[in-house]
Amino acid sequence: MSPSPAQQAAAQNGPAAAPPLPSIHVRAFITWLAIFPLVAVGLVAFGPLMESWHPVLRAFFLTVLIVPAAVYFVVPKLFAMYGMFAKRRAQNTARKQA
Repeated sequence: MSPSPAQQAAAQNGPAAAPPLPSIHVRAFITWLAIFPLVAVGLVAFGPLMESWHPVLRAFFLTVLIVPAAVYFVVPKLFAMYGMFAKRRAQNTARKQA
């Protein structure tokens, strides 16, 4: 089986360089941007159900739901959006310098 045209082009150009990681400040902000709305919605949605619960039990219940949702769904989407924004910004900067 012969390689596809995309595989041939990748082999000729070498491995693609990985984009640089965002700064720790950007990563912290993106993580907060994912967590805050999820916590707010969780408190509104489950608040009446958890009124009589101990605060530690409420925190445990919310984190069991929110952390996996953030880690597996929301944060990757936000990082992808940030990557597209950063790539577009770099292209615009390169275009202005040329």
